[in-house]
Amino acid sequence: MISQVNGLAQQISSNIVQIKTDLIFPWSKLQPNLLPVYKWIFRTNLDFTSKPKVVISCGRKSVYTSLYLKKIYRKNIITIHIQNPKINSNKFDFVIVPNHDNFDGTNIYTTTGAIHQFTKKIINDYNDRIEISNKENLVSIIIGGPNQHYEFSNKVVYDIIKQVKILKTKYKNYFFCVIPSRRTDNSSMDILIKELNNIAFVWNKKSKNPYLFSLKFSKYFIVTSDSSSMISECAFTGKPVYVFHLPFKRISKRMDSFHKEFENLKITKKFLDDVDLNTWQYKALDEAKRISGILKERIIEGFNESK
Repeated sequence: MISQVNGLAQQISSNIVQIKTDLIFPWSKLQPNLLPVYKWIFRTNLDFTSKPKVVISCGRKSVYTSLYLKKIYRKNIITIHIQNPKINSNKFDFVIVPNHDNFDGTNIYTTTGAIHQFTKKIINDYNDRIEISNKENLVSIIIGGPNQHYEFSNKVVYDIIKQVKILKTKYKNYFFCVIPSRRTDNSSMDILIKELNNIAFVWNKKSKNPYLFSLKFSKYFIVTSDSSSMISECAFTGKPVYVFHLPFKRISKRMDSFHKEFENLKITKKFLDDVDLNTWQYKALDEAKRISGILKERIIEGFNESK
């Protein structure tokens, strides 16, 4: 969520103040709009030395912050919410949602996948040294973890390991980089390191994170299906993205819609057993830049109309 907010904010302004919303009970548990919004429901200090002109929020808890600021500043502030806020979109000036959220309204703008904070400049300027010498034929395997929709058992981890070993046998001159996410648990980490350390670079979460290195240099990406954000970030590069589909705990129409959209746009392909790594072309996604351009036009139009 932070990446999405930063991604849009940095396209609109360089003067950004980040606030992480922390709410008292029961506001911390209940859906927005069920209880009135007051300043004292926030543990976070919301005192501003100068009034913000634009507030960008993302996620359920930050809805309360946006509603509160709109309550006290009214038409003197523009509120933008990213993701489905689970309340009427008319509570905000603009709402930005991915297509797969299937959320409609007059002030809603949709994106293909998730907005994120990466830009071409950030990736191209990345120069940190990572313990990966072969950058020419780099394949990055980006791994998530369990969530409300997907299973991530030891069996799944061993299935991933099996496929990496097969690929290494087929592509001996390729180098493999395995990058776990924050949701990858320690047990899975231990298995990945033990089984793949001799044939791949496996990030142990202690050394420098190679994620930006991966976005800059990878020839191919293999990403687990649980994260639309990680897949969207890889799609920003314009390079082939294979999706390793995890078993569902329960079917998610939202995630299913996301994967079908990306497959139809020729951005991703399913990572199947004994797959060959092929190169294909698609239009790289830069949704933060595209959406920010639309919003800036609308904000200027609104300002001129109010004069």
